[in-house]
Amino acid sequence: MAEVKKYGSTKRFGVRYGRKVKERFGKIESIQRKKQKCPYCAAMKAKRLAMGIWYCERCKAKFAGKAYSVTENIITKEVAPQEKKEAKEVA
Repeated sequence: MAEVKKYGSTKRFGVRYGRKVKERFGKIESIQRKKQKCPYCAAMKAKRLAMGIWYCERCKAKFAGKAYSVTENIITKEVAPQEKKEAKEVA
């Protein structure tokens, strides 16, 4: 029998939207819901209030950050094959 992969919070979408989209969304959603490191007190207590708005429960600081995490860029843009080829020619 095939091994079943658990999708976590994306199970709510059922059979809609496709596997890859749900995997990407699940990764982003799991990171955004975790506690993040506060840039002011360095505690892992920053929580997302809204898109780009973060609140540290320890030092009570409210600050702006990235949409899904405080510092790291979760969504990476893949380089198209043409751009890779052009970059090699320039180098």
